[in-house]
Amino acid sequence: MLLIVEGTTSMQLVEFLAPHFHFVSDPTAWVALLTLIVLEVVLGIDNLIFISILTNKLPEAQRARARRLGISAALIMRLILLATISIIVQLTAPVFTAFGHGFSWRDLILIAGGLFLVWKATKEIHHTVDPQDHQDSMVGGTLQMSLAGAIFQILLLDLVFSIDSIITAVGMTDEIVIMYVAVIVAVSVMMLAATPLANFIARNPSIVMLALGFLLMIGMTLIADGMGYHVPKGYIYAAMGFSALVEGLNMLARHRRKQGSGGGH
Repeated sequence: MLLIVEGTTSMQLVEFLAPHFHFVSDPTAWVALLTLIVLEVVLGIDNLIFISILTNKLPEAQRARARRLGISAALIMRLILLATISIIVQLTAPVFTAFGHGFSWRDLILIAGGLFLVWKATKEIHHTVDPQDHQDSMVGGTLQMSLAGAIFQILLLDLVFSIDSIITAVGMTDEIVIMYVAVIVAVSVMMLAATPLANFIARNPSIVMLALGFLLMIGMTLIADGMGYHVPKGYIYAAMGFSALVEGLNMLARHRRKQGSGGGH
């Protein structure tokens, strides 16, 4: 590609790229692009919550680096998967049948990812509810882990969410360039939002439990989806939004009570 670019004039370069960007004059393609970007950003929320909770377990000096590495790995993984899109599409073909349901590789990956999320969220909830049981492995009240361990776990979940994301993109449009643009924009938004979200979760302990509850629900949804019981994503995000709204009202009430208590003295 570099040789082609260096050996051509700007007009030849435009002619070379034109077939890949013919959608720019098609209004329906722009609608598909915007819809896919929004969808990819929403799907990325699950991954972002997991990354935020996991990186907050690291020493403070390593957290930002772990987030950057994890999200960069997510971008690279999704771009590679898009390059092998013909193989990814075949992952939806059944490989065996059990309990009256034909299981595909995608189903098995979703079930494995869901089980991992349920295990991880349950373990973190137990650590949060009963930290005394884990005092030996606790530092400053927060369970510590290595940077390599955090990146490995992020990559595992990145793979699950990336495959689901790419299959969603395939269902939205046939234009590979639109898929690439949507994935790059969505992951860029994740990169910008990762640190503020992680800091917000770290400053508000009650949010940690809410986020872990979200991960537990997302894990169960992935398992159900892999078993052939599709739960509309709208229901999941509506439940998450309602829970976040209630917790926001609780935080506001606590803040007001604290202000009132301070004013009384």
